[in-house]
Amino acid sequence: MDTDNTMLRHGRITFPESRSEKLGQWWANALESGKFFPATQAGLADKFAPSDEPNALPPNDGQIASAGFTDGGTTTAPLKLDEYGEDRWEKNEIKANSVVDFTWNYSATHATRRWNYFITKDGWNHNEPLSCAQFELEPFFMMQNPQQPHWEHANELTPSADGTVHSIQMPNKKGYHVILGVWEIANTPRAFYQVVDVNFV
Repeated sequence: MDTDNTMLRHGRITFPESRSEKLGQWWANALESGKFFPATQAGLADKFAPSDEPNALPPNDGQIASAGFTDGGTTTAPLKLDEYGEDRWEKNEIKANSVVDFTWNYSATHATRRWNYFITKDGWNHNEPLSCAQFELEPFFMMQNPQQPHWEHANELTPSADGTVHSIQMPNKKGYHVILGVWEIANTPRAFYQVVDVNFV
């Protein structure tokens, strides 16, 4: 592990295993880009919390799983996360309509506005790169912190360094789908992106 890059690590989904967790590299916690997916522009205000920082540009289509992260151009390894295909990724077996505990592990915590979870549409094409159009428009689960403004509620908005668990009821889906977890930060323009490949049984 490259200890010089520990400052870049912030958080990832460890269960069910995300793609970054499966690869287990130093950059697993560093997959950040602009918040407010599936927005396609920067400078947007948070509709729920207008005093939060406006967003940076969210990841481009084809770079959603990696959030476009390349360590300033010194490595392109995270782009492996954007590889696609029916057999490219080992899938987590999940029962439709069941409750699953999604676990975030942190190496640095931040004042958090929300966690959003999106899922691919029925009939999505897993032989094409992940794109905004592949996902349902609205998250199927959201955990939102209401305290505003963020600078007066840093303690309440910041998750425990021990991690965060969300008990989420799964949608009624069949077969292979991708779940996208997005951890949105209140006091920066950015969010952390994590992709989980699942097979509904």
